[in-house]
This record gives sequence, structure tokens and C-alpha cells, in this order.
Amino acid sequence: MLEPIQFIRKAIITRLTNNVVIGGVTFGVYNRVPSAASFPYILVYSVSSDETDFNQSSFITETITRIEVVTRFQSDSGGEITANSAINRILELIRTRSNGYFDLSADGFNVFTCVKESSTYMVDDERDHTYFRGIVEISNKIQQTI
Repeated sequence: MLEPIQFIRKAIITRLTNNVVIGGVTFGVYNRVPSAASFPYILVYSVSSDETDFNQSSFITETITRIEVVTRFQSDSGGEITANSAINRILELIRTRSNGYFDLSADGFNVFTCVKESSTYMVDDERDHTYFRGIVEISNKIQQTI
């Protein structure tokens, strides 16, 4: 059995890069946020990968990937709607049906579901800025083909 979550994460990053633009601002997309990153940005990271099928002929894995939008404003400007809009755009790009699933065939996998598990929003009021975050968890079921 092979581990598919790295390929899903890479596919999500590829699909989102340069495609999430809110108010004329393009969100950076990262696997790990660099120290020189500017706001707003999107962080994509793995949560879990579980084998869900235990038969003799195939390996089926369910992966959970978290996509976190982080915006930052001066304490009395901006708002959560930017994070809401970014999550909406992300879901438009990745939450598809069978004709838009991630193509991982070159990596030896077939993605056959994409489900939004949850969306969560948070506000962090700090001394210098207010941070608005939106977090969406995506579940994919993946069959190993090689």
C-alpha cells in the first residue's frame, strides 16, 4: 500500500495557486508559510490518511486535508467576509464531481470522492492586527491503481 495524501496536497496547492483572487488581491498558497510571506495567504496541510477498504484486490484510503485562509487587517479595518469569500472560491475550485476530481493517475491513484467535511471561522485580535481565518477540511477517497 502506498501513501496518497502527499499527492492530494500537491494537487490542491497546484489548483489553488494564482486562482484565489479576492478584491484584486491574489492569495499566496503554501505547504509551509515562509517567514517573508505577505497577507493574505492560504496554507494547505495534511490531517489524516486512513485505510478504509480491507479486501484482497484493492487499497482504498480516505485522506483529510486542511486548507486554512489567513487574512490580516489593522484593528478596526477589514473583516471576516474576505476569509468567507476566499473559502467560497476554494470550494468552487476543488469541491467538484467526477469530471473535476484530482487526476493522480500518474502517481498510481484514482480519486473517486471529494467531500467538504467542515468549514470553521475564527478571529484573533492581537495588539497590532486582527487576523481572520477560515479553515475548510476536505475528504478524498482514493484507490491505489498500481
